[in-house]
Amino acid sequence: MKKIGFLSFGHWSPSPQSGTRSAADTLLQSIDLAVAAEELGADGAYFRVHHFARQLASPFPLLAAVGARTKTIEIGTAVIDMRYENPLYMAEDAGSADLIAGGRLQLGLSRGSPEQVIDGWRYFGYQPQEGMSDADMARRHAEVFLDVLKGEGFARPNPRPMFANPPGLLRLEPHSEGLRERIWWGAGSNATAVWAAEMGMNLQSSTLKDDETGEAFHVQQAAQIRAYREAWKAAGHDRTPRVSVSRSIFALVNDRDRAYFGGSGKEDDQIGFIDENTRAIFGRSYAAEPDVLIEQLKKDEAIAEADTLLLTVPNQLGVDYNAHVIDSILTHVAPALGWR
Repeated sequence: MKKIGFLSFGHWSPSPQSGTRSAADTLLQSIDLAVAAEELGADGAYFRVHHFARQLASPFPLLAAVGARTKTIEIGTAVIDMRYENPLYMAEDAGSADLIAGGRLQLGLSRGSPEQVIDGWRYFGYQPQEGMSDADMARRHAEVFLDVLKGEGFARPNPRPMFANPPGLLRLEPHSEGLRERIWWGAGSNATAVWAAEMGMNLQSSTLKDDETGEAFHVQQAAQIRAYREAWKAAGHDRTPRVSVSRSIFALVNDRDRAYFGGSGKEDDQIGFIDENTRAIFGRSYAAEPDVLIEQLKKDEAIAEADTLLLTVPNQLGVDYNAHVIDSILTHVAPALGWR
């Protein structure tokens, strides 16, 4: 059995060919798609966060709205770029959204990928301390966030408060019990996957990672997952961690599917550079008739290692079509692979 959810980047464009022509379209359709996915029996609705782009940005209003409209589906991010975040304010937002959703938040964090602008986090008021990189800053923000999610008091109360306080040091409110164990780290390398394990976070691994061995993407990603689990065991945590991978997977079951994805031409891994020093490998997409797709996916070692699969969806094609994409995997592919 495997949890299967969708991952939306929330692109929007004023183009007449786009089904999401404004930020409002993207937000409202994201809520509708989460509702539809829950009705289809999917396990998760996840959203990517990008700044300075015509994509989803501030996640917590959206997560809270999805939580209010749904009952059972997990609601998450993949990922929030922690270079841009105030970890204390974020803890309050996350606690509120999780309480509205009844404890269904699954928050994926990361040091982020290259953005639309140079050092965009500086415009948000953040700058690495001397001797630190922006990645170090992101990890430090994450560490503070994890710490305050424990719900322990740390702030000295005013001796003459406006309202009565509970005894002792004060914590951030609202606090949502259990949220700390539902935090994930989006790791782009084996080393950051090991760090995530040591910190007690679940692991999210996407369709790209540092090219560390020259092997096929799914082989490197599977090795990353195994390194993470070994580090988790060595750290002595008392729960079983979760691991997700994301993939672009399309079952071609009708003429519209074949028109959109029948000639995608992305059946091989790609190599590129996410910055001037980091060589990355980008995983292939899958698009085929269900019987062919099943045989292809059986060979993906990283999917086999993970307990959660996030299906990246082409959100600009509209809610109905994306619901069809999800349903096709749940109906025609997942049962044959033992995922359902």
